[in-house]
Amino acid sequence: MASKQSKQLALKTVAHQPSWVVRSQTVELALTRRGGHLAPVTFYRDSDSPVQPYHIAPWASEKHTKIPESELVLTTLRGDFLCMPFGGGKIHGKQALAHGETSTLDWIFGSLSREGNKITLDVTMDMKLPAGRVTKTLTLVDGHNVVYNTHRLEGFRATLPISHHATLRMPDAERTVAVSTSPFAMGLTFHTDTGDPANGCYQTLQPGQTFTSLDKVPTVFKSPAFDDCSLYPRQRGFCDLLGVFHKSTPGKPAWTAAVYTKENFLWFSLKDAAVLPCLSFWSENRGRWTTPWLGRNNCLGLEDGATYLPSGTQKSLAANPASQAGFATAMTLSPKTPTAIRYIQGVAKTPKGFDRVKTVAFGNGEVVFTADNGKKATALVNWDYLFTGAL
Repeated sequence: MASKQSKQLALKTVAHQPSWVVRSQTVELALTRRGGHLAPVTFYRDSDSPVQPYHIAPWASEKHTKIPESELVLTTLRGDFLCMPFGGGKIHGKQALAHGETSTLDWIFGSLSREGNKITLDVTMDMKLPAGRVTKTLTLVDGHNVVYNTHRLEGFRATLPISHHATLRMPDAERTVAVSTSPFAMGLTFHTDTGDPANGCYQTLQPGQTFTSLDKVPTVFKSPAFDDCSLYPRQRGFCDLLGVFHKSTPGKPAWTAAVYTKENFLWFSLKDAAVLPCLSFWSENRGRWTTPWLGRNNCLGLEDGATYLPSGTQKSLAANPASQAGFATAMTLSPKTPTAIRYIQGVAKTPKGFDRVKTVAFGNGEVVFTADNGKKATALVNWDYLFTGAL
């Protein structure tokens, strides 16, 4: 079937942000013009029980005058977006916006095309710091409860940390979302004490520590000296940062899964760990009290990137424990060769009692998630898109 190109896709106001809305048979997504934030996304929209897994900041409808210009990403904060540079910092001697222009400034509509069972949205941004063009491509496939995402980077001459910023909504009931990942080689708590009560922020994890399992991470307390960072939301009143680093297996994705045990679904992401080795966790359970946080934000960031956690440009480019262990903590971009970053996010419904993902099997056009208790959930996914770019 020939591709049908639209001249323009009208913006709609969705959760107080002008957004482009795209639908397949099974998924509806909204992409904000400002910052290119992906949310809300409705999976299984053709069913009696649709699923919306992404977080939208509780201040979305408010106008804030006290947010610094460098942190205007907070005015849009929702779902997933591209951070370039992740954590901000200086590029070519100039201070970048927090998480970069890609997460903060306006994107420009490119095209909407339909071909067979696929619908594709392209938007672009011409960045100034660093200079170059980014094309964001989001594709939906009828029958798949998945968003296929590519960012194509062209014309850049820079080395910087780059990351996705998938942010999930959390229920009020603590420890009811079980997170697991493919085996990781290194686990780190954030090396900086970000939980300074004098600055209105509180944390539980001991900075700059290593760990080998998500269920035993060092805390700042004597008792408990460790906490289970595989169950969320955790520790109401606190905000913590940690991360793990995945080694790549040629032709096989690395994965992350968050099982909503009371809602009978799981959210998952798939990546090529050779491109995006780091998975940063942002555990935010009403732990910040400055504007616009005001002790009301409850979410979980599961953020895949090439970065040294959310440290910013200088620390990601310098020698650090992750780079010394052989992991890429930044990307080097050349104006001669475009760079493509491919990523998959989706949802699978789970049978009652499905507790947490233990293993993931990659079949022909599908992914099978097996729980600790042996129960299974299946998602239709063209996972080889990560390596081929083809759907």
